[in-house]
Amino acid sequence: MRSILRMMTLLYIGAIFVLADSPMAKDLSRFNPYSLLHIPLYGMLSLLLILSFPSSPKTPSTHPGISLAQIRISEKRAFFRAGIIALVIGMADEIYQSYLPSRNASVMDLFLDFLGIVLALFILYYFLKIRNRKTQKA
Repeated sequence: MRSILRMMTLLYIGAIFVLADSPMAKDLSRFNPYSLLHIPLYGMLSLLLILSFPSSPKTPSTHPGISLAQIRISEKRAFFRAGIIALVIGMADEIYQSYLPSRNASVMDLFLDFLGIVLALFILYYFLKIRNRKTQKA
């Protein structure tokens, strides 16, 4: 299952770069509402990345499938690693766009990428924290 998630993550990253050179992207102005799509785009990328990391040996899997239950809050390195990788991909995408004749790199787009990454990981972190509190009380 994890190999399927890794393949989906790689395809998702490829789609980001393909869409950067799409005809639709060429028609967009410098900043418009479509730029806000960077937030969910990179938020989803960071979630795919964190799910595709191998689970910690401290966290034995009770079932063969992948679930959020395998991600422990104590594994903050996984959150940090997913965020850094997603941000590097965002930077690479902006550099790639700077070489395209009809596109240019944008610091605002990179900021929106960062915002999406942080929001997604923050929401996941607190979702897991609340879930862990409920399971400890039971």
